[in-house]
Amino acid sequence: MKTALITGASRGLGRALARGLAQDGWNLVIDAREQAALSAVAAETGATAIAGDVADPAHRADLARAVPGGLDLLVNNASTLGPTPMPRLAALPVDALAATFATNVLAPLALIQAVLPGLRERRGAILNITSDAAVENYETWGGYGTSKAALEQLSNVLAAEEPDVAVWWADPGEMNTAMLRAAGEDADAAPPPEEAAAAFRRLIAGRLPSGRYQASHLAGAR
Repeated sequence: MKTALITGASRGLGRALARGLAQDGWNLVIDAREQAALSAVAAETGATAIAGDVADPAHRADLARAVPGGLDLLVNNASTLGPTPMPRLAALPVDALAATFATNVLAPLALIQAVLPGLRERRGAILNITSDAAVENYETWGGYGTSKAALEQLSNVLAAEEPDVAVWWADPGEMNTAMLRAAGEDADAAPPPEEAAAAFRRLIAGRLPSGRYQASHLAGAR
């Protein structure tokens, strides 16, 4: 049975991916900061739940130890918007941006480094969840978008350096999630995260080449 580690799996896209991959027969290790919500997903999917903050090195070490037999898929989904209401760049505190990078860029890289030997051995895959804010100039999304742009370039270089590992950086598009609502957007008008999760399950099952993908494009693929 293949094993996947999914961060930020207590709600939204992470929860939808955990449910979908469990249906596909994957063994799961899942992470989030909210213990109760994470435990509920674990009870539903049979996953091993390890609550904590991916920005914490000790927590990342716990996650790596939870997959001693190796890993077939790492999903770096956990992320933060940064300060809300989201400020323009002129008013964005630099220390807040540093904290956003710690969660959205440094933590994914550190987790990749921790599990990469097993991924190489099993010719596994890495799915880094990004955003259209990484490539578009949305006002007030500068801090979050900059962190996702960094994650995209990190993924791009990693794909060149690790030819035996599939590396995908994937934009789910707008979703009806608490994160989008916290950003002040009309989340009720957005599609449910299950739609993006289904698209990414096709990406995983088909082991498409390393690269940048959009859920909306994958949804139309057959």
